[in-house]
Amino acid sequence: MNVAVTGSSGLVGTKLVAALRGAGDAVRRLVRGDARNEDSFAWDPAGGSVDPAALAGVDAVVHLAGEGIANKRWSEAQMARIRDSRLQGTRTLVRAIVAADPRPRVLVSASAIGYYGDRGDAVLDESAGGGSGFLPDVCRAWEAETKAAADAGVRVVRVRIGVVLSPEGGALAKMLTPFKLGAGGVLGSGKQYMSWIDLDDLVRIIQFAITTDSLSGAVNGVAPTPVTNREFTKTLGGVLKRPTIFPMPAFAARAAFGKMAEDLLLASTRVVPKRLADAGFSFAYPSLEGCLRHQLGR
Repeated sequence: MNVAVTGSSGLVGTKLVAALRGAGDAVRRLVRGDARNEDSFAWDPAGGSVDPAALAGVDAVVHLAGEGIANKRWSEAQMARIRDSRLQGTRTLVRAIVAADPRPRVLVSASAIGYYGDRGDAVLDESAGGGSGFLPDVCRAWEAETKAAADAGVRVVRVRIGVVLSPEGGALAKMLTPFKLGAGGVLGSGKQYMSWIDLDDLVRIIQFAITTDSLSGAVNGVAPTPVTNREFTKTLGGVLKRPTIFPMPAFAARAAFGKMAEDLLLASTRVVPKRLADAGFSFAYPSLEGCLRHQLGR
């Protein structure tokens, strides 16, 4: 197939592009700024433009671009960047998809389990409603921007991605140094649920979404075994063979990270991948310990 990818230089995008090419697919990378090689095409998410050649003859589009959720402390300006980068980028891309002739058959657009908000111990599949707060509001608006593509007959899959585990970036990469030094520990009460996904499984989920014609709408991109923060801490310490005796109380997390702590570190979101299971997807790394050993070479 011919597959166009935004966010191709990010943690997930880099792995996805390699996997698609390894499977024999041709990949077109949509890049901001000048397109510097034959597989790159320029787009301006905020300005609303896409090189018309970018989508010519494309079978599928994967949209991963957006401001990193944990790149910086959440000032009002940073929260606006997080929201605007997702809404403007998706709106720009969807307009180009709708205008293309012929149109791509499928759009796989990233979303996040932030859609569900802080929900305690409740088990959340794709039928659960959205939560309240900054991240749920962003995710609702982000997903709504894909509606025009669906209305135009394009199959749209919105992958609500969990905490992506890889030593190459994201949450796990930030945790490794303190944990290796024996300074890791439980955050807050440790009872809050964390819905995670192995990076390689996430790439396979995206490929599965591209090729599975029966799949559309919201799909939870998480492993089938969410864990509490206490379980995660114990498991990572065990894999690294390091003690985990330095907890970070909730007040300390709030002081260090501000509002981000409430939404990303202390919120409890227990999400399960029901639609993937129903569609027959098989996880290579369904358990946290297996994922960590795979990713860390342990």
